[in-house]
Amino acid sequence: MKVSVVVCTYTIDRYDVFTEAVESAIAQTYDPIEIVLVIDGNPEVYERAVEDFGDRENLIVSDNDENQGISYSRTRGAELASGEIVAFIDDDGVAEKDWIARLVDVYEETDAIAVGGDVRPNWQGERPEFFPEEFYWLVGCVEPGFADDGEEVRNTYGSNISYRREAFLEVGGYDPNTGRKGDKHLQAHEAPVGIRLLEQFGQGMVYTEDSVVYHTLFDYRGDFRWLLFRSFWQGYSKRVMDLLYPDAPDAKGDYLKWLFADRLPRRLRGLVRSPSGAAIKQLVAIGAFTMAVVLGYLYAIVTPGLVKKANK
Repeated sequence: MKVSVVVCTYTIDRYDVFTEAVESAIAQTYDPIEIVLVIDGNPEVYERAVEDFGDRENLIVSDNDENQGISYSRTRGAELASGEIVAFIDDDGVAEKDWIARLVDVYEETDAIAVGGDVRPNWQGERPEFFPEEFYWLVGCVEPGFADDGEEVRNTYGSNISYRREAFLEVGGYDPNTGRKGDKHLQAHEAPVGIRLLEQFGQGMVYTEDSVVYHTLFDYRGDFRWLLFRSFWQGYSKRVMDLLYPDAPDAKGDYLKWLFADRLPRRLRGLVRSPSGAAIKQLVAIGAFTMAVVLGYLYAIVTPGLVKKANK
């Protein structure tokens, strides 16, 4: 089956890492494959991408007329694609050479309608001492206990996610009102697609740990204040998803149960056996990030016209 890999970007500041993402897609061992680059309303980036990649075989470069956001751009990439499968990688991701081959293995061995893989952190500096691995999802990476290999989930993370193209487009692709767009903070744009696939086809996404993408984590992603800010807007976004899809399955309860019934007791036992400053800082961070998520969720509850605001 033919696979189309979609890579979207929007600013010249990320062009170097975007190039790494594109090159990692080009270097895939799987064939047949095509690459679709969507530049989100930036003529300077578009011209440079055409110069660097425009003469490559089986590679399309497109530019939106104006900045439309990541969700619109990804859906546009799927519309331009010709593959049976459409796979997405962030512009700051770097895929292992068998990334696509491993995703395709699942499609060929099962009736999967969507498949996602592992996203591992690639810190550009030292991993912050305070950062707890339980919150890797805050930076778009797979946290411990996310899912078992071969397990069906609602969705995986955006830097390693794929769909049968016709099904993806049939449910409307990504909602352009969610995802990164300018200073808009509504997140979780993968979740609505997963929910609509479940509603329409009765199938979720299969997780495979063998398909690996490394997510480039710049220094700012290790800033405590930035992480608190992101936690807050994650909570806000979760409330919006609850309102938009009230009957959809949600993993918040399972995650909190895992965090408080398994991970925190385990950490406390480890701290008693082997006290360390880093362990204490990580416990504090878990409490702070959790509280920020809760505050974001509560803020969304008291925000008037929340869904109307989200749809602007």
